[in-house]
Amino acid sequence: MSKLAESLPPRVLAGALRFAFGLPAPLRRLIAGRPITLDGQELHPEAQLLLKLQRISGEDWRTSTPAANRAALARSTRLVCGPVIGGVAVRPLDLDGVPGRFYEPTSLAAGSPLLVFYHGGGWVSGDLDSHDNLCRFLAVEAGVRVLSADYRLAPEHPFPAAADDAQTAFEWAVAHADELKADRDRIALGGDSAGGNLAAVTALHAGAVKPVFLLLFYPAVDASVRRRSRELFGNGFFLTDEKMDWFLDHYAPSREAHSDPRLSVLLAEDLGGLPPTYLATAGFDPLRDEGEAFAEKLARQGVPVVLRRHPGLFHGYANILGVGGVFREAVAEAVGALRTGLALANARQDVPETA
Repeated sequence: MSKLAESLPPRVLAGALRFAFGLPAPLRRLIAGRPITLDGQELHPEAQLLLKLQRISGEDWRTSTPAANRAALARSTRLVCGPVIGGVAVRPLDLDGVPGRFYEPTSLAAGSPLLVFYHGGGWVSGDLDSHDNLCRFLAVEAGVRVLSADYRLAPEHPFPAAADDAQTAFEWAVAHADELKADRDRIALGGDSAGGNLAAVTALHAGAVKPVFLLLFYPAVDASVRRRSRELFGNGFFLTDEKMDWFLDHYAPSREAHSDPRLSVLLAEDLGGLPPTYLATAGFDPLRDEGEAFAEKLARQGVPVVLRRHPGLFHGYANILGVGGVFREAVAEAVGALRTGLALANARQDVPETA
C-alpha cells in the first residue's frame, strides 16, 4: 500500500472516490483512460475508473502476510461499500462455536425464508464486517432474514476448517429456524468467491434438510486446473493470478487437497442433488471460466440454473455498493433471482402430493 493511501483516513479516500464518480462522463473517461477490451469484452467505464483510482491511491490489496492482507481488504471495503444500510435489525449469534451475525428486516413476517451467507476473501481474509453492508442489502432488498457465518480462516485453520464451519452454521440454522422466525424448509445458501465455494460445498453435503436455493457470486469451484480466464485476467483486475496461488497455498497447502470435492466442488461426481442456482460471474475475473463450467455441469445434471456473466465487471463487485451504479445493479439482479427462487420454493411446498 502506498504512503498516500496509508496517510489518508478511509472516509477521505471514500469521499474522493464518490467525487470522482460524480464527475461528468467525459472527465471520468479521461481519468480512466482508453477503453480496455479483452476476450471480446469491454471493461465497463465505471469498473475501469475504479481500478485506475485504486492504482493511483496504492490500494492494491497486496499479498504479503495474512494480517496485512486482512487489513487491506478491510480498508478497501470501507472505501467502496457505501453508507450503512438501514431498515434492518442486526445482532450477533453463536452458531455452535461459529460466530454469526443475524440480519432481520423491519416488520418482516415470521415464517419467511432465510439466507445463510458466507463471505469471500480467499479463505484467508474477510469477516462479518467486510460483508456487513452486502448482507444488509440482501436482507432489505430481498425481504429475507440473513445469517452471516464467520468461519475460521487460514493459514491458522487450513482446509477443511472453513468447510466444517460452513456446515456447522447451516445445521445450526436448520435446528434454530423457529427461534429466528424463519421457515426451516426455505433456507437458501449464498456467498461470494471463497464464500460461494463454501455455499456450494455445504449444499452438496447437506443432511435431511437441504437448502432450497443457491446464490453464488463468482465462486471458486476448482483448484485442480488453471483455466484460460486465469491467463487472460490474471493481472490488473483486482484478483490476480498471484493472489489466487497465495490464497490456495495458505488454505490448502497440500496439492492432494486441490482435487478434494470439499474444495474443488466442480469435481464432485454427482451434483444433481443441488438446489436451483443463480450463479453470477464477472467477465474480467480469473475465476470466470471455472464458475461457468460449474453452472454448465449443474445444467447437464438436471439442476435448474441461471448463469449470468457481467462482461464488463471484475471480481469482487458485490461489495462495491457505494460508488458507481453498475456494481449495485449487478447485485440487485441477484436479489431478484433470490426472491424468485424462494418464491418458487414456496410454491413447490404448496403443491399437494399425489397418491
